[in-house]
Amino acid sequence: MKKQVLFSIVFLFALVLSATAQDDFYHKPLNQVVKDKTIGRDILLGPCNEMGLKTNSLFAPAFNFEYKSYTPNAAIINSIKKKLRKTRITLVFGSWCGDSKLQVGRFYKILDEAGYPGKYVTALAVNRKLKAPGTKVDRLDIQRVPTFIVFHKGKEVGRITESPKTTLEGDLAAILKKVN
Repeated sequence: MKKQVLFSIVFLFALVLSATAQDDFYHKPLNQVVKDKTIGRDILLGPCNEMGLKTNSLFAPAFNFEYKSYTPNAAIINSIKKKLRKTRITLVFGSWCGDSKLQVGRFYKILDEAGYPGKYVTALAVNRKLKAPGTKVDRLDIQRVPTFIVFHKGKEVGRITESPKTTLEGDLAAILKKVN
């Protein structure tokens, strides 16, 4: 009887782990720091999460400054909340990149103010060649960073590349007009 209970617990635990696993973006360690041979310094590479961006010494100063100092347009935030919940977002950035340091913290502030769950954001740090070995970044056609890609029902509906045309929340609102 004890073996059956133990087996059931182990089986349920394995089932929960497999059900909550996202995709192969997360088969690599989160917030990994590596030496980039191209620029001769440490960078973030591969999957990252918001906590890593807020605490990693390579990226945290810029992330936290931009997050705290940015004030998104509240009317736009309110207008996008419903449609934003129907999406998934992939963020590709470079911890070495000035535009990424400027925009990523601001983008997370927008998502937080809109009540968007962080578990629906896939953040990938790339090297100077815009690669993150062992991830699906090659399938995303990344030309510049940061790139914020919005998906609805598994299909890309839009992206913000490098810098917004208006504001991050304004560009996000324009993309979300395509979401039913």
